[in-house]
Amino acid sequence: MSDLRTIKITVLRYRPEEEDEPTEQTYEVEFRDDWVVLDALNHIKDHIDGTLSFRWSCRMGVCGSCGMMVNGEPKLTCAAMLRDYYPNEVRVEPLVNFPIVRDLVTDMTDFMDKLKAVKPWIIREEEKPVSEGEYLQTPDQLKDYKQFSQCINCMLCYAACPVYGLEHDFVGPAAIALGHRYNLDSRDEGNQQRQHIIASKEGIWECTYVGECSVVCPKHVDPAEAIQQTKVATTTNRLKSLVMPWGNKK
Repeated sequence: MSDLRTIKITVLRYRPEEEDEPTEQTYEVEFRDDWVVLDALNHIKDHIDGTLSFRWSCRMGVCGSCGMMVNGEPKLTCAAMLRDYYPNEVRVEPLVNFPIVRDLVTDMTDFMDKLKAVKPWIIREEEKPVSEGEYLQTPDQLKDYKQFSQCINCMLCYAACPVYGLEHDFVGPAAIALGHRYNLDSRDEGNQQRQHIIASKEGIWECTYVGECSVVCPKHVDPAEAIQQTKVATTTNRLKSLVMPWGNKK
């Protein structure tokens, strides 16, 4: 017993059928050097308190479902090593800026609606027959958008964004970055369909370029850069339409 090391995990609990406001609950679990915060939460649920609710799926930083606030920072709990916090207490809370459903589970509806609004899929004015083959791309054309295609919809950027925290009408970093990804895709022809959302007052112009969205992104998508690139492209296209209105058909 003397060799057993432990660490305290304080979790924000919210059980709507029992309480009106969130409360805190502290658990003491065994500390293991190779454990991540998600391992500690699973240990709590499996061996200490089966009522604890949280989301997770892949444990590999791919699904994006285990995003939470860890000691005040938006993190994927499957990638947050316990050893980085030991021997201090670890505080786990649901992602800020989203309504809490239960414990560490947040309501994703607002994000999903905004993601759908930017139409993050390839849009063609006219599809060619399958018999004509694939829509081919060069390596350089792939490179144009590949960085922005790495988004896993973890919503850490929304939790880190002070603009979204104050103005929930803001389309937000991830949705804009994914819209930008398809606008850069050589196979896509849907720029104008996305423009009324991305370039609206609630879109890119709401961003004040704090840059925290890019700091917390676990996949190095750099949504702040995507927003700034979109601002430049939108402004350039607007100026072109004023100077050469006959040539701005795209």
